[in-house]
Amino acid sequence: MINKNIIALGFVSFFTDMASSMVTTILPLFIVYTLHEGVDKLGYVVAIATFISYAFRVLFGYLSDRYQVVKPFVVTGYFISAVTKPLLYISGSWQSVATLRGVERVGKAVRSATKDSFISAYSNGKSGRTFGFHKTMDIAGELTGSLIVFALLFYLGESEALFRNIFAFTLIPGLMAVVIVLFFVKDAPYKAKAKTFDLKKDYGLLPLLFVYFGFVFFMFNDSFFLIKAKEVGIATVYIPLLVVLLNLTQTMLSYFLGVKIDEMGAKKILTLSLVFGLLSTASLYFNFVVMGFVFLGVFIVGSLNALRSYISEYAHNKGTVYGILYGGVALFGALGALVTGVIWKQYDAQGAVLFSLVGMGVVFMVYLFMGEGNRLKR
Repeated sequence: MINKNIIALGFVSFFTDMASSMVTTILPLFIVYTLHEGVDKLGYVVAIATFISYAFRVLFGYLSDRYQVVKPFVVTGYFISAVTKPLLYISGSWQSVATLRGVERVGKAVRSATKDSFISAYSNGKSGRTFGFHKTMDIAGELTGSLIVFALLFYLGESEALFRNIFAFTLIPGLMAVVIVLFFVKDAPYKAKAKTFDLKKDYGLLPLLFVYFGFVFFMFNDSFFLIKAKEVGIATVYIPLLVVLLNLTQTMLSYFLGVKIDEMGAKKILTLSLVFGLLSTASLYFNFVVMGFVFLGVFIVGSLNALRSYISEYAHNKGTVYGILYGGVALFGALGALVTGVIWKQYDAQGAVLFSLVGMGVVFMVYLFMGEGNRLKR
């Protein structure tokens, strides 16, 4: 039985990610084709936005552990995100887009680690199922947002005015999320306050996390998936349907994979997810873009649920380790996006894809050689 606070938080994520998907579905197209910036500038935006949030994710994870602060950080994080997205309406350059995305990512950083600590506190020993349910609501929101964008593009046609109005409209679901978390989510139960910060107790978890960060560095950001779809000839109006496919895949599999994590262990699900990550990028190399989005969805939902459950089970300083997870993904994802954008601009899409494939293959081999050296025992 899923705790009612987790259900309420699920709806918070639903509305927040509805707004986020309405932005991310069209933002790469807005930057490259409306603002007439290059793919390298898209890489800069992705890199800057994710890098800015790096220190904050670790910081607020630590503060949550140190001072037992959960709900205030969660509420603050959702509020920052809710009021920042609509301001993209007035953006006129990639620099302004990067700035606003950076501030919005700070909001996500404030809430991310503490939110997962909250979910872990109410998981009742079933962290796989609990994180699976929450991720289902999360992705269902993204699915709904991308469907809204598709419907608007289909009936109103592609235009700069429509793109900007979509950005402005995200204020509504964003504020709905803030209201729910503020009035319908009970704070996590507190334990005795930690007197000292002792990361040594969690050193055994770090090798696996850093291997995953390496994989994320080489993994194509979904923004580049969208530009690749445009380059192979898919019309702008139909590109949101690829995001629908990505989110639908995750929605359908999230709870199922969460159950399998509890039954089979996180190691097997993580290994399977990394294989699908490789397949997603390989699909781009052969221009099988639609299949690439499906495989990407399996990778995202499987790997994150496995690692979140793993941390819930093994970490002593949960908020801090969740902060390291999200901070590492942000940092290495940012650096990877920067490198990918430059390679794409200097050479071509296929060169960037090949770079990604080779890098992920090497990291995957390192992961396999780690074997029982990581903490995923089951």
